[in-house]
Amino acid sequence: MKIAIAYPPMPSEKGVPLLSQNRQFQWFNQPTYIYPVVPALAATQAQKAGHDVAWLDGIASEWTPEEFETHLAEFAPEVILLETKTPVVKRHWAYIAQLKQRYPALTVVLCGDHVTALPEESFANCPVDYILTGGDYDFLLINLLAFLGNGTRDTATLEAGIYWRTPEGCSSNGRFKLDHDLRTLPWIDRDLTQWRLYSEKNGNYRRTPGTYIMSGRDCWHGKCTFCSWTALYPQYRTRDPIDVVDEIGELIEKYGVKEIMDDTGSFPVGPFLTTFCDEMIKRGYNKKIRIDCNMRFGRLRYEDYKRMRQAGFRFMLFGLESANQATLDRLVKALKVEEIEIGARAASRAGLDVHVTVMFGYPWEGEAEIQNTVCLASRLLRKGYAYTLQVTQVVPYPTTPLFRECKAAGDILTEDWDDYDMRVQVMRSGVPEERIKAAIREVYKAFFHPETILRRLFSTHNPFVDFAFYWRGLKSLLGHLRDFKG
Repeated sequence: MKIAIAYPPMPSEKGVPLLSQNRQFQWFNQPTYIYPVVPALAATQAQKAGHDVAWLDGIASEWTPEEFETHLAEFAPEVILLETKTPVVKRHWAYIAQLKQRYPALTVVLCGDHVTALPEESFANCPVDYILTGGDYDFLLINLLAFLGNGTRDTATLEAGIYWRTPEGCSSNGRFKLDHDLRTLPWIDRDLTQWRLYSEKNGNYRRTPGTYIMSGRDCWHGKCTFCSWTALYPQYRTRDPIDVVDEIGELIEKYGVKEIMDDTGSFPVGPFLTTFCDEMIKRGYNKKIRIDCNMRFGRLRYEDYKRMRQAGFRFMLFGLESANQATLDRLVKALKVEEIEIGARAASRAGLDVHVTVMFGYPWEGEAEIQNTVCLASRLLRKGYAYTLQVTQVVPYPTTPLFRECKAAGDILTEDWDDYDMRVQVMRSGVPEERIKAAIREVYKAFFHPETILRRLFSTHNPFVDFAFYWRGLKSLLGHLRDFKG
């Protein structure tokens, strides 16, 4: 069959939609493109199964809607897969309605965290044909394509988690199961999925070209109540560490990749991490490439961070979220406030660039709690314990326990999904919305503190690479300040 895996352009005065492979949706003033690993694996597996696959990312390609439609018409797919998220799902509903008018025979498939939480909603609001729920939609897509290619169309052959349209609405064979063995995954076909579209315009990369991989799905903690991916991956699985290192070798030798972001929700620890680090060092890859990853405070010691630095790790992203213990407990972070600074200091002392994420706007936090977080995040940046940070307004996505908690308490202000993009307040808070945005700007402005600037200058080892990275970071920072302007 002919299948297009597509991201239609979404022109908006809000900026560029950070849609693909992302847990927290934002519109960015500064274009940023994240390589969509699971959709790329879906494309790779579909092609290996004998299907004709087109990769049509109109957003990362920076196509106009007209250019995108020309490419789509030229390929003339029988099936199109769209990844959606809460803040753009209504746009996708409208687009699907237009698609069906132009191509009535086209089979339209949706996937992503929003439709995993509310599959029936999309069937009621647009003429979508199938929805793939859960995070293993690369595996589910292969099953669906086999079903569509079989003349009998016996729905009993569809895997659990696939929803299909019925006269009454929709049906499925039950809740999705994460019983697929990640060790059977092929390596992503980087050429098919046009990896270079995502290799430069990404604030995580110090050295380019860069790309993404995933060693596991998704987070070994997996309990944070605000994270939409806890619904996609309620259980944690990993690939074989040797296979991951083999793939990194190909990225170095075949594609000339200089930096890799492993987008597993929390990078595997324990024996996996030991084997991975040992193998990177043994093969000498640690001298050829830099690795970035997500991690959690409170799990690793200084010695672990030091070994990771020796193995080629450069950048590590941690979720700080709040400097208030009551908030961390309600979010089920399993983290003590004091562990944040201890962990950030240990990782930075080991030579890693620490990135922390911070959120404001919790219903139970007032001025004092907000100021605690502003002070901690700013101090981490000034002291050099955090190299970079990202600050946002917390959004309770409908996939999450946080949404259910806030709805039960009457704290949800709107269920217009367009508003769930961090630009407006969607749940009641202990302070006005303008105070939340002011706190976000206040933390970002810590980048301009003289102490922060001096530490950057003294830590610069390769002026050509570092100052190019700083320039990209400055543009991104100014974009964030515009994103949350008063």
